[in-house]
Amino acid sequence: MNRIDIKPVSINQAYRGRRFKTKLLKDYKTDLLLLLPRKLKVPDGKLEVFYTFGLSNKGADYDNLIKNFQDILQEAYNFNDNKIYRATINKCDVKKGEEFISFKIIPYEESH
Repeated sequence: MNRIDIKPVSINQAYRGRRFKTKLLKDYKTDLLLLLPRKLKVPDGKLEVFYTFGLSNKGADYDNLIKNFQDILQEAYNFNDNKIYRATINKCDVKKGEEFISFKIIPYEESH
């Protein structure tokens, strides 16, 4: 798993009204692009992803965090997220100031 020490930005925080990008989302994207591992190679074909969001807000919905993070990942690593066929999402409680995201992207193998 790759770990990035950054507080995830939810969809609710990222947009106003008719989905105008907020300054928070723009800053999140800039910071995340600087923190992501440079040499990560996303496999070709169908993908499986594993995300863990370390959150200090126990009321945060994990699903609101996926879209922004995943869109930035696909831009950083030049893949289309429509290739993701399985996702495992975890949320864990952390102290304020210790927020993080960890992720792994592997080839998807269909189970029978």
